[in-house]
Amino acid sequence: MTDEKNSVAATLPVLTRKDFVSDQEVRWCPGCGDYSILAQTQKVMPDFGYPRENIVFISGIGCSGRLPYYMNTYGFHSIHGRAPAIATGLKAARPDLMVWVITGDGDALSIGGNHLIHSLRRNVDLRIIMFNNRIYGLTKGQASPTSEFGKITKSSPYGTVDYPVSPLAIALAAEASFIARTVDTHTEHIQQTLEGAGRHHGSAFVEVLQNCNIFNDGAHREFTDREVRDDRMLVLEHGKPMLFGKDRSKGIRLHGHQPEIVTIGENGITEADILVHDETDPLIAFMLAHIYWPEFPVPVGVVRRISRPTHDELMTNQIEQAIAGRGKGDLARLLASGETWTVEGDEA
Repeated sequence: MTDEKNSVAATLPVLTRKDFVSDQEVRWCPGCGDYSILAQTQKVMPDFGYPRENIVFISGIGCSGRLPYYMNTYGFHSIHGRAPAIATGLKAARPDLMVWVITGDGDALSIGGNHLIHSLRRNVDLRIIMFNNRIYGLTKGQASPTSEFGKITKSSPYGTVDYPVSPLAIALAAEASFIARTVDTHTEHIQQTLEGAGRHHGSAFVEVLQNCNIFNDGAHREFTDREVRDDRMLVLEHGKPMLFGKDRSKGIRLHGHQPEIVTIGENGITEADILVHDETDPLIAFMLAHIYWPEFPVPVGVVRRISRPTHDELMTNQIEQAIAGRGKGDLARLLASGETWTVEGDEA
């Protein structure tokens, strides 16, 4: 199968970013972080070797929902929160397609929360990219499921009384096989993260920390701005120690089961004491999904990456086993079998 795929890929025309740019005018607010996410998505698409007609982008409702218009591929601008369900159906019918889901923190984690969870737990071979600006942008600035506690918005003039959800923790609880986080302004990191999600076989969930300069300007500025990000962000790399800081002198180590920040050179601390990131370790993934700024730096990168059978593989195998044991079946016979009865006209 691999040789066949390579043979097909060798006959495809070489695509570039321009091939994935549609003829539609991009209509987001000037300065929106969506522009960066779109540009990096278009840049990485040629690397996967799929023809454009075998790539589908499916979105829900929100500012992020417009992205399929701007990709020169197939796509759906679907309904609020239901993009994972529609994508699951498409992937079940056409497992050969590369399917991406584009969503936002409001679309995915409010009305769409249940659909998101079940697409991840089923390990549907989808790449779900969630734009997180901590606000409802398209509907003009209401609090979203990821808005900070006490956030003053149009729907919470005295501050929210709800604690925000952790998208990574939800994805982890749902057993997504690939979980990552990146930032809209860190273009190279977005490309690397999308590349990893695109090449993953199974449910991939990527949270993109994104700015809404109209309704929530500076949504993540406290730790993403160039002046502070070295000290306030932890860039994860598999097999490497969790170091951060401008001189990479700070790190995360475990004290019993609790993470703590230490400084190399103080109290006999060396790099050997620093926790090494392992994308396959469930305990490390749990810790990273639950450590919060400002006490700890914000982790970005791949939190979890494991391999397990996908939904379409399991479904296909089940169908093949049923056919092998019972034959292909007859739909007309099925409809006329079992508990059936005839409704006759009223003779009166």
